[in-house]
Amino acid sequence: MKLFDSELRLMELIWDEDGITAKELSLRAAETIGWNKNTTYTVLKKLVAKDAVERLEPGFHCVARITREQVAAEETEGLISKLYRGSKKAFFAAFLQRENLSDAELDELRAMIDRHEE
Repeated sequence: MKLFDSELRLMELIWDEDGITAKELSLRAAETIGWNKNTTYTVLKKLVAKDAVERLEPGFHCVARITREQVAAEETEGLISKLYRGSKKAFFAAFLQRENLSDAELDELRAMIDRHEE
């Protein structure tokens, strides 16, 4: 499922407080994003149509139907496919070239790779 930036921003608020009412969500979006009620409800309607959010009555409670991890995995796959022709190796190489990682971070990455091989 592809989420646009505005949808992702609203999903972040829903993930932070799953089961939040639409009214509470619009107030939170006004505080944190600077959106008005109409903008929040428009984006929320799109998320419901995509089945990313479920609307529960009474009170129009918004419940996430997808997780942060699912979205992150799909976005990462899309990025790798789009920018690195599907090559995770090319993605990882580009990441390592641009990042100044500490020895501890490099050790963590090595440990992750070792665990992945097991």
